[in-house]
Amino acid sequence: MAYDEDLAYRIRELVAAERGVEEKRMFGGLAFLINGNMSVAASGHGGLMVRVPPDETEKLLARDHVEPMVMAGRETRGWLRVSLDGVKTKRQLQSWVIRGVDYAKSLPPK
Repeated sequence: MAYDEDLAYRIRELVAAERGVEEKRMFGGLAFLINGNMSVAASGHGGLMVRVPPDETEKLLARDHVEPMVMAGRETRGWLRVSLDGVKTKRQLQSWVIRGVDYAKSLPPK
């Protein structure tokens, strides 16, 4: 499945003012990196992948339309998948993008 081009465009608009942004095709989707660290991605499986502080993973999983990120059959702490229903509005998407960008900015540049 290809990633959602409209979602990628909406993310692009939100991160346009950030420094150190790079777009990279990864895992069948389009990832947005900040200083070399992944922050969010338009997922090839639909919806949004968001990088969050690992210790916030459990709390954020309680939100509507959020599920754990699973890679190679294992949950990946610090990563969440948000369905398209959870990012329909600009406000919803912006909340997740800001969360992912802020966490990526807190990491050492690569």
